[in-house]
Amino acid sequence: MAVHETPGRRTGFHLPSRHQARTTRRSGETTTDTTATAMAAQVFAGLRIVTGFVFLWAFLDKTFGWSYATPSGKGWADGGSPTQGFLSGVAAGPMQSTFHSWAGAGWANWLFMLGLLGGGLALISGIALRLAAIAGTALMAFMWIAEWPPAKHLADGSPSMSSNPLIDYHVLYAVVLIALAVAGAGVTWGLGRTWAALPVVRDHAWLR
Repeated sequence: MAVHETPGRRTGFHLPSRHQARTTRRSGETTTDTTATAMAAQVFAGLRIVTGFVFLWAFLDKTFGWSYATPSGKGWADGGSPTQGFLSGVAAGPMQSTFHSWAGAGWANWLFMLGLLGGGLALISGIALRLAAIAGTALMAFMWIAEWPPAKHLADGSPSMSSNPLIDYHVLYAVVLIALAVAGAGVTWGLGRTWAALPVVRDHAWLR
């Protein structure tokens, strides 16, 4: 029996062309890149919210005296001063006497608390991250100077217990704030996109 092939008929099996292979590979790479970008955005969003909670919690504890860093009955709402204890306790650094004179001052209390509240709300909501980064970095810089990590000894000669002369948690917080602002981390799990669309914010990029 002779076997004849029908002209024009093709079998169902064929090898993929180079073009198809490239297209499939590029599609897979695009999907991987998109997934990685989405995951990175979520990581930054989570970092933003956690950092915002640190600032907001500090504000609430110092305002109402929840017996963590601030004893009960000594909160700002009870007539206490959120800067008195910290600034009056500065015992090293070039601004020691200056911080002592600022301790408990009304303007210092308000600036400090507004910085904590504004930073916390901005980070958690995902709006005005650039402003939050500027204000938060300034606040962290002052607190770094107040603790003065470069000092090995305090003014009374006792060990400062500093573990690093340059980098401490204030520097880390400042770096995180700047990174969040640069990355535009308010879009994912936040109101960053809505905030950026407001006319006044759209016309003034520094408000984003």
